[in-house]
Amino acid sequence: MPDLLPAEPGTAAGRRPQAAAALAAVPADATASRVWAALGAAGVLHDLYDRGTGQPAAPGPGRLAALLAAVDARGDNGITLSVLVQAASALPLLAACAPEAGPVRAALDETLSGAATLALAATDAAAPGSDLTGLGTEVTIGPDELLLTGGKRWITTACTADRLLVLARHRPGRHFTSFTWVLVPATAPGVHIHPADTGLLTGSATGHVTFDAVRLPADHLVGRPGRGMAAFARHMGTERLAGALWAVALTRRVLADTKERLTRRAIDGQPLWHNDAVRQRYAACLVQVRQLHALCETLGEQVVDRHDLAAAALLKSAAGLVADPVLAACAQLQGADGLARGGAQHIRSEAAVLGIGGGVTELVLAAVADNADALLADLSP
Repeated sequence: MPDLLPAEPGTAAGRRPQAAAALAAVPADATASRVWAALGAAGVLHDLYDRGTGQPAAPGPGRLAALLAAVDARGDNGITLSVLVQAASALPLLAACAPEAGPVRAALDETLSGAATLALAATDAAAPGSDLTGLGTEVTIGPDELLLTGGKRWITTACTADRLLVLARHRPGRHFTSFTWVLVPATAPGVHIHPADTGLLTGSATGHVTFDAVRLPADHLVGRPGRGMAAFARHMGTERLAGALWAVALTRRVLADTKERLTRRAIDGQPLWHNDAVRQRYAACLVQVRQLHALCETLGEQVVDRHDLAAAALLKSAAGLVADPVLAACAQLQGADGLARGGAQHIRSEAAVLGIGGGVTELVLAAVADNADALLADLSP
């Protein structure tokens, strides 16, 4: 697998731009595309993957955590979701298959620089999101041309992306070798995109896409035919790690806000923060988030470098099991304030994506159970 970008002579960690600094001058109401452009222009996206010669095309866990924390700090969960999917899934997939020249390489370079955005289009209109091998989007591969038909649902960044990375079937059957990736310009004839009907995560520009006999040059095929599902599985763990990292950043932000509110509100002259029941419930949430953080620290390199899918499933499950109860507790502790526009109750609703996107928590827990023996062995002294 090629590196995402060649090692730069003289690159020093001390001069690498930081995500928080890159976003400091970006207006609070900026779109996901503008946030992505600022990250790219500052070199944050290049540095995210610059791990030295011989490293796989995947982001460094520490830098990925810093990136997601910086974007999450802006308070727009939709924009964070857009950045997460591009950085942890779409770009690594594209990089793993990009040749030295051609439209796939151009898409990679432009997306890394922030000049363009990329939507990962896997969830299919013909099958539930968890049943990727049942997808109905099809690509006919000719000697000089590709013909794409079908549809995709709930695609993050679809409504603003310059290109879509589309998982399609190139031959019948559910075997994992029946699928491949296709790079599709969003403006190509036959591509139709409309916004998803939801009031949540609006900054993510999530939409539904249909492909009506879309014709593309053959060089828009991404990687070798039949390797699409294998490539997706290889990089799925990184997105699951990213989801857990975001869950830590998001719950930390809401916990900090909740504590500040509890110290300001008083009953009989005493701040709510001094109430033992409140403190115990808050502390239990803090313990859960610290546990999730520890899992991310322990398993990050294992997921990214060794493509350990069992570890990735453990992280994905943990994020789903931690985020909702912690955010629910914060919303209740904030009382009526949690019902305010954009408040804790709304944040909790948006964070439901952590238990759905990339695999529903209950289904991922089944994968954890499948690996019970190995996971138990890891606990041995």
